[in-house]
Amino acid sequence: MSSTSKDTVKVDLGGREVTVPKGGLYDRYRMKPDLDEISRDPRVSSVDFFRQLPKIKVDSPIGSTLTPNFYYTMSTARLTMTAPSRAIRARLPEELSPLEIVPGLGLISVMFFRYDVCDIDFYTEAAVGIAVKPARHGKLGFFDLVSGLKNEHLHSYVLSLPVNSEIAQVRGHDGYGFPKWVTDLDVDIDDQRTTARVANASGGIDLSLRADTPVQRAHTSGERVSSLTSYTTINGAWHSTLNQTNVLNAGTTRSTSGVALQLGEGRMSDDLRSLQPKRTFQFDVMTEGQAALHMPVPTSIRSRNK
Repeated sequence: MSSTSKDTVKVDLGGREVTVPKGGLYDRYRMKPDLDEISRDPRVSSVDFFRQLPKIKVDSPIGSTLTPNFYYTMSTARLTMTAPSRAIRARLPEELSPLEIVPGLGLISVMFFRYDVCDIDFYTEAAVGIAVKPARHGKLGFFDLVSGLKNEHLHSYVLSLPVNSEIAQVRGHDGYGFPKWVTDLDVDIDDQRTTARVANASGGIDLSLRADTPVQRAHTSGERVSSLTSYTTINGAWHSTLNQTNVLNAGTTRSTSGVALQLGEGRMSDDLRSLQPKRTFQFDVMTEGQAALHMPVPTSIRSRNK
């Protein structure tokens, strides 16, 4: 949805000017939120999770900023698929290795995100990612595999990460090193249906999803906190980014009878096709959750054995 100039204000991010909603959370707080005020938003069930995560000021490619970035109300959908390790390795940097469920077979995912209340205001996002072994990890560990399959602690390398927000694109690309671009991107998730549509450069379908939402289970705040570590390069140096998710309502299914993923023409579909997905392994939907996305930190990664 377009906005007039009266509805937006301009802000500087490391020398790049972007527009944000006037009177929105970023305009008002500049990443230093008033949690008491945000707790009054009827869409936010609680801010207790964030009271335990004090923000710190750091220097970054987008200038001085506070971290982590808080997501007060969000929903997500993840399709986890198997794919040949040879296809995965062809898309991974030399320093990273795929997480395999059996020799020769790795895990990839397509994800969709809807951030309703966030420090950088509402936006949607989608991703094609590869599950990888933790950096500086040797042989495949059973604990890593089990944790990954349960979505408790994943390590990933992202090939595509389109968003529908200018500030999210600049922060994600310049600040985190992610392959982000702006496009029309709709994500709607409730306890009955999950739908998403990513547009390509000509306005057609890049990737879309229509699915029945798995039965949801409620969790108290802090009961189930998962983490995702993503690896990127910034100015030629490897970094790791930690994302902590406070799961409030979520469900999982191994059945694909109510799941329809459509590949069209565009960057996401091209990336997914290049991985040669074999079958959908698992479908996870979180209809309500929260997250804390930390700024990336330098990390040491060794080359995989050939």
